[in-house]
Amino acid sequence: MLNAEAEVPGYKLLLPETSEIVWTLIFLVIFAVVFMRFVLPRLNAVLEERSEKIEGGLKKAEEVQQQADDLRATQEQELAAARQEAAGIREKARQDGARIVEEARARAESESERVLVAGRQQLSAERQTASAQLHHEVGSLASDLASKIVGESLTDDERSRRVIDRFLDDLESSQTATR
Repeated sequence: MLNAEAEVPGYKLLLPETSEIVWTLIFLVIFAVVFMRFVLPRLNAVLEERSEKIEGGLKKAEEVQQQADDLRATQEQELAAARQEAAGIREKARQDGARIVEEARARAESESERVLVAGRQQLSAERQTASAQLHHEVGSLASDLASKIVGESLTDDERSRRVIDRFLDDLESSQTATR
């Protein structure tokens, strides 16, 4: 056997005794058996449990991500539907506004036409009234003038009316000819 200290030229080597090597190997085998029998299964169980938790967490994270994606897609669809609805409401409001403006314009035009027709009727009525008053005044003036010219009284209403009508007809025909 070798000594604990063998000498090599220029080196000193430390080698354990053979019994120490045997006891170390026995202890190592016992330690390995105990470790593999008791510690390693527990260690594997803990590692397995952690692995399952991590995989469960990953699956849960994927599920949550999928739910978030589904929720985002749903919200985007709702937002698109809301935008379409808003566009429809704006278009309807624009059409309603145009219709209201058109109705107001039509009412204004009909009211304007009605006022114009009423004004024309009133003007025509006033013209006829003025013409009748003018005929009456011109007739009485013509009767007075004719009475003064003729020298006799033209009190006969029928006669004075014929004279006045003839005078006014001559007057109107002379005005029509000059126009």
